[in-house]
Amino acid sequence: MDILNPADLRTLIAQQGKWCVSLYMPTHRAGREQQQDPVRLKNLLAGAETSLLANGLRRPKVQKLMRPAEDLLWDKDFWQHQSDGLAIFLSNDFSVKYRLPTSFKERLMISKSFHTKPLVPLLNRVGKYYVLFVSLNQIRLFQGTVDTLGEVRLRFPTSMDQVLWADDPEKYLNLHSGSTSTNKSGGGTAIFHGQDPSQDEKKNILRFFRSINKALDELLENKNLPMILAGIEHILPIYRKTCTYDNVLEEGIFGSFDEEDLKSLHEQALQIAMPIFEESQKKAFEKFEQLAGQQNALAVSDLATAVKAAKFGQVETIFVPVDEQRWGRYDAEKNKVILESEAGTETEDLLDFASAETILNSGQVFAVPRDQLPGNGDLAAILRFPMNA
Repeated sequence: MDILNPADLRTLIAQQGKWCVSLYMPTHRAGREQQQDPVRLKNLLAGAETSLLANGLRRPKVQKLMRPAEDLLWDKDFWQHQSDGLAIFLSNDFSVKYRLPTSFKERLMISKSFHTKPLVPLLNRVGKYYVLFVSLNQIRLFQGTVDTLGEVRLRFPTSMDQVLWADDPEKYLNLHSGSTSTNKSGGGTAIFHGQDPSQDEKKNILRFFRSINKALDELLENKNLPMILAGIEHILPIYRKTCTYDNVLEEGIFGSFDEEDLKSLHEQALQIAMPIFEESQKKAFEKFEQLAGQQNALAVSDLATAVKAAKFGQVETIFVPVDEQRWGRYDAEKNKVILESEAGTETEDLLDFASAETILNSGQVFAVPRDQLPGNGDLAAILRFPMNA
């Protein structure tokens, strides 16, 4: 699975043009259903091609626009390494794909900008967390949501053997002189064991963990998401000594886990993370209701006002209804919001726009069912300061 960062959202938002194609679909990690995933994508691409041709784009340009996604249809390795959902974005001379831990509804949208609201739960710190499984044989990183836990593919050495070999091959060989299996890839049998490692063993474990901490620091852009540590009980305190991640939770998960245990790992992680998310949403809901009840200008339910506030970084928190769209466009030159009754090549989803701008300006977004939306407007926003400030 891929990590989605706010920088990725900025890149998507920057791609403005007449033809921006956004494709979302559920995918499967294994089994018979996985074999049908390329068929689902093929059908979505056919729908996109039909729509583009119907809107006047000539066939050669349509073919060029769709080619990066069509090439995926025949990529066996790509389909064998899926998460729960696939998002593909195509425009002139730009294409990107994300395998993500959310089972998206099948969706095709063509507009002047990319449709990014389904990505909000994965970008927003609310409802998202990491689980780092720590062992001497392998470090594994998972990204979790309420619904799923997906493994992040790490492209750096993840075992102590590999790290120590890369750090000092000669010293590594000396350490493993009594090992039954040693090779140039650092795949020898680790000599570290037991509940109470010796001082030399601890030093090497710390070297390993410092290397992992540095690699994760370079990988993870958003370091405010909660991180839950999992692993053997006597190993985790050693890792904590090296860890510089900003938000490692005190409560961890003890034990060893294999592929069959991921459901259990997700359930235990969710028990730790959910109270944090629920409390955050509850406080934001209560704050909006209190401000609205006082008729305070910091509580906004008007779509146009919220869009302009989000654009200028004034939104602290915003609630938007999931699976709903409000069409229109924002005129930056006039700082004006134009509402439309339906989608068109010159319009975009303004709920999507407001959510994306809020995240880019370090606000928090709650995408909720309509019956959980505070107030009685198209959305609900809490501003950092009044619009006339």
